[in-house]
Order: sequence, then C-alpha cells, then structure tokens
Amino acid sequence: MDPEDLWGSETMVGSGSEIAVAGPGDVQDDEFETSDFDASSISRFGSVPSSIYQHAYENGRRYHKYRYGTYPIPNDETEQNREEMKHVAILELTRYIPSYFAPLLRYLIAYGYIRGKNFFAPIGDHPKKIIDLGTGTGTWAIEIADMFPSAEVVGCDLSPIQPFWVPSNLRFIVDDIEDEWVHGDNWDFVHIRQVFPALQDPPGVCRQSCSHLKPGGWIEIQDFGGIVKCDDDTLPADSLLTKFHEMTIEALSKRGIRWTIANDMEQVLSDAGFVNIQCKKFKCPIGIWPKAKRLRLVGLYTKSACADLMDALAPRIFPMLSKSPQEMKEFLGSAHNELQTTDAHIYLDYFFWYAQRPPAD
Repeated sequence: MDPEDLWGSETMVGSGSEIAVAGPGDVQDDEFETSDFDASSISRFGSVPSSIYQHAYENGRRYHKYRYGTYPIPNDETEQNREEMKHVAILELTRYIPSYFAPLLRYLIAYGYIRGKNFFAPIGDHPKKIIDLGTGTGTWAIEIADMFPSAEVVGCDLSPIQPFWVPSNLRFIVDDIEDEWVHGDNWDFVHIRQVFPALQDPPGVCRQSCSHLKPGGWIEIQDFGGIVKCDDDTLPADSLLTKFHEMTIEALSKRGIRWTIANDMEQVLSDAGFVNIQCKKFKCPIGIWPKAKRLRLVGLYTKSACADLMDALAPRIFPMLSKSPQEMKEFLGSAHNELQTTDAHIYLDYFFWYAQRPPAD
C-alpha cells in the first residue's frame, strides 16, 4: 500500500493543491503490466434493438453518418478505445480513500468496496429515470443500469456504436442531443460527459434538460477544462502541446464551439434555470510524473488519450486555420514527440458540475 495514494478531501475536490512529483526510484518498469480479464464482472444482459448502423469516412477516420459533421470527433475503434481509457482514468482519479482505512486498503479494493465515482449528484438510492446524453460507447450507462437495476436508463448518441447486449433496464437511441427534446419528462437524472466542448449549443441542451427533469431532479456535466496547465516552471513557453490546444480553441470558435466551456458552466446552468449549483474539480495529470502510483496510471491513460485526440482533431482544425496537410503532418510529428518525451509536470482540470431543477412549491 502506497501512503501517497491516500488523498485528503482538499486534494480530492480541489485544484489548489499541487500533485507530488515522482522521485527517481518511484516508477517501476513493470507497474503498468496488464492483468487478466475478470469474467465475473459481466452482468446480466438483454438485447438492444438495431438502428441506423451507417458511418461516414474522411481522412482515413470513421465518423457518424446521422447528422454528419455535427460532431467533429471520429467514432471508430481508435476513438472508442480513447473513450474507454478516459472512463477508467476518471474512476481512478475520483477513488477517495480515507486515511483510517489504510490498513484494510488491499482487501477493500480487492472486494470492490472502494471504486471511483461515476457521478457526484445526490440522486438518492432509488432513481426511476436516468438519461445519458452523448453516451458514446455506452460504458457509463451500462454501469449505471447495473447500479440501479430498478431504474429506466437511456443512452442517447449520434453514433450507433454501443454494445448489442446490455442490461435489461437500459436502451440506446440514436439522436442529436441539440435537437428538440423527444425523450419524455420527469427524469430524475440527466448526465452529460465529455461532449459540451464539441457542441454549438450547450446552453440550449441545459435549458431543455431543466424543462424535462422532474422538479428537484439533477443534471451533471463532466468535462476536461481544455487548457494544458503546469504548477511549476517545467512547461516551456513554446510548448507545442499548449499550441495545439490554442489552435483547437481558435478553430472551433469559428463554428461557434467553446472548447473550454467546462471552466464556465456555473453561469450556463444558472441561466438555464438550475439551482444548488455545485462543482468538484480535479487535476488530471498527463504522463507518469506524479509520485502516487494511482495518479501515474491516470497520467498514462491521459497521455495516450491526448495523443489520440491530436490525431482525431488535427484533420478538422488545420484546414479551418488555412494550414496545409504538410504543415499538419510536421506539427503532429513534433507535438507527438514532445508529448512522449516531455518532463513537464502538466495536467488538465477535470470538472464535475451538478445542479438541481428547482423543487416544486
């Protein structure tokens, strides 16, 4: 048991505390070797109906066919793997272990008593209706359906890339979450994860969500802040990683998209009619520079996800900035080299925003 993996509440919920940096002997060569698949984790499943199983292809990548061009990121296997890595990274990032549990840590983890947070909104133990907007691969929705077997759970996305076999209380639908709401009323919980930085109208999605939640129901929006940060002087001023995010912000703004909207959700939620607005913010390291082994694992996943994101976004943002394919190729080669070799202690903020529809009088 690594005592550095025990987070206090300030580190867990805030970005004010610095992450301890690993020393020369902290990182082991074999610490990230894969383990065997745990077959016991499979839950009971039912079938999911087929729908619009068509895709579009561009620059060697696969995109959603329905409303093609609405969402700028691919939906192919590479992107699905990136989504799964981010899911695991966030669960590790939010796994809080009180210090008085330290002697029992190994057993608590082994028997599944300590795991990360899929959400922070206080939705109670028996929600009846949960909808996941922008569900992607459906992993979050599947875990929530298993967590609340008596609830109706719906996952909605432009891409029909979810599994065919899912928990019996879960269904997936293909739809544009920026369209007029057609999913009924009285939802207990609306969940939106890692989607808003690529949408043109997040405020509209929030307004519709508020209208169709039951009084007192909750919304939660999870997302990265979209700005590469560093708490010391290890990040060069001319970093290409910083430059890439700046280019992304500039290019997507031409389409009315706010890449860094997660930093400013309080006003968006308030304007949409929500109350009891709360936020938890975590530092998500990029790379294996943290001292705590758990954070090194998070950093390893995040670095890989960032590498795949650059490859996914570059073919879209470089033409929008009037840059040639050759310029893109040269930039990506240098940026990938920096990502793999940098010693900078860099991270992204990760936000959990959650708020409540006003309860009925």
